[in-house]
Amino acid sequence: MTLLRVAFAAALTGLFLGPAAAANAATCHHALSLIGEPKYPAGFTHFDYANPDAPKGGMARLADIGGFDSLNPVLYRGEQASGLGLVYESLMSDSIDEPSTSYGLIAECATYPDDYSSVTFKLRDEGRWHDGKPITTDDVIYSLEVNKAANPRMGLYYKNVTRAEATGDNEVTFYFDTKGNRELPMIMGQLTILPKHYWTGKDASGAARDPMKTTLEPPLGSGPYRIKNAKPGRSISYERVPDYWGKDLSVNKGQWNYDEIRFDYYRDETVAFESFKAGNLDYWQETSAKNWATSYDFPAVRNGYVKRQEVEIKRTQPMQAFVFNLRRPQFQDRRVRQALSLAFDFEWANKNLFYGQYERVGSYFEGSELAAPKDLPTGRELEILSEVKDQVPPEVFTEVHQNPVNDSQDDMRSNLRKAVTLLKEAGWEVKGGALTNVKTGQHMRIEFLLVSPLFERIVQPYLRNLERLGVKGTIRLVDSAQYTRRLNVFDYDIIVSSFAQSDSPGNEQRDFWGTEAADHEGSMNLIGIKDPAIDKLVDQIIFAKDRDELVAATRALDRVLLWHEFVVPQWYSPTVRIAYWDRYGQPKTLPGLTPGFLQVWWYDQKMAERLPAPSKL
Repeated sequence: MTLLRVAFAAALTGLFLGPAAAANAATCHHALSLIGEPKYPAGFTHFDYANPDAPKGGMARLADIGGFDSLNPVLYRGEQASGLGLVYESLMSDSIDEPSTSYGLIAECATYPDDYSSVTFKLRDEGRWHDGKPITTDDVIYSLEVNKAANPRMGLYYKNVTRAEATGDNEVTFYFDTKGNRELPMIMGQLTILPKHYWTGKDASGAARDPMKTTLEPPLGSGPYRIKNAKPGRSISYERVPDYWGKDLSVNKGQWNYDEIRFDYYRDETVAFESFKAGNLDYWQETSAKNWATSYDFPAVRNGYVKRQEVEIKRTQPMQAFVFNLRRPQFQDRRVRQALSLAFDFEWANKNLFYGQYERVGSYFEGSELAAPKDLPTGRELEILSEVKDQVPPEVFTEVHQNPVNDSQDDMRSNLRKAVTLLKEAGWEVKGGALTNVKTGQHMRIEFLLVSPLFERIVQPYLRNLERLGVKGTIRLVDSAQYTRRLNVFDYDIIVSSFAQSDSPGNEQRDFWGTEAADHEGSMNLIGIKDPAIDKLVDQIIFAKDRDELVAATRALDRVLLWHEFVVPQWYSPTVRIAYWDRYGQPKTLPGLTPGFLQVWWYDQKMAERLPAPSKL
């Protein structure tokens, strides 16, 4: 999975309409928020994190790893090009400073009844595709159908949406097969809107277009950018649309300032970083703690041409982890998974590989009120858990889940002894130096499927500890296209992945942990969970009646997921580490959820003129 796709995946948010917003069903809401009232009132001029006077111009060049073979924005097959979100838009636009809050974009506002059985969007009259044709209710209705058909993940996400129909002048209504799901109105606001007349038409050769197939034809969009040039395996560039219909909307004022945005593709991150150092790329988000500590002593940094910055991000931290694929028989026993987790030495890795820059992630909702408390369940959380008491690990009610700690070699030896005991209880013993299933005679073999070579140095010490348990572990490093294909069909033993969460989880939890998603190609149920108790806890989240109920249900789910030992938790950083060539301006206050380089920064011509040409660096 490419770096940008991971970032975009991490941006997916769950939503929850607060009681204040739901008080008047007849009101057409300019914004929807799941955490209290929206920050910005109707009629606001621009977001605080955007500079309305930011100049337009210049170029921004970024790197991505791998390649692409499709410009289809909704199909899950193929390797989608980076940046297609610049071309397409949704009904509502997410704020990048407020958790779980969105404001009208293609839609001017949204109306919903008290029972949340439907939502109606009033489309803006001025909405236009890049060919000048208006954005219509037919486009919205068509988009729902295509999104559900082209991507199994979206099919699950919009599972409760039965139909969409035009219900007034420039007005479209989505109907739901359930009531009380407060998230659904905002989910529909996130729908990627496609031009029906384009996708049901013919291409330049006269062939009918098909949204169920990959394509390299630059698509028609409605967003601030359109594709300028696409070279599979090399680069894709986007040019700003000067007469973009939404450029003066409050949700866009001071944003999308570059004349051109280009993504250059590289086969590995080392080569890409060298290209950044040489001045061929403008912006770099550093994901390696080692590199951040050791790789920035080069002339452009010393001369002040390249700036480094750590941006604090105020959001729920994702569960980044080694992920077990339960579709593989060797991982189906919880005791085996727990034993393999005991063999990972985070403390050694943090000290020797990460320069002490990381903290261990201990929750699927790390750093938020949604994380299971560090004491036994009480109150409403306990009531919810009691409803599935006979279907969840008993430790949920008797112990607080904690990651193993290795502050010394004695700790590591003790944890490995515990692992041996658990494996023996699960029917595995070391015979002839190999961990062997006493019933089948099969040896324990594990392959780590990786897409980034940076992880090889992290997995190797883990493999040495696993070898002490008799486990034969190997690493398979593949390119991003093959990695994506294998993830889509769940062809792996262990991968490194990250489950990004919002402050208001909802329907996306079905995609992460739901039984139905486990057999859907392309879903995010990477673990392969099929558990009726977890399905029930997910429904408790989706149909929570208020914030207190949502928090209690999410904590219950977190506690159960942790005790199932589905993953080996890794680490997180409370900041995003970025480096950039000093020819860009940025707002005085950056948005709280992302650095916002593409969205709210701008090219500064005077600053750029101070920098030497790349040939003179």
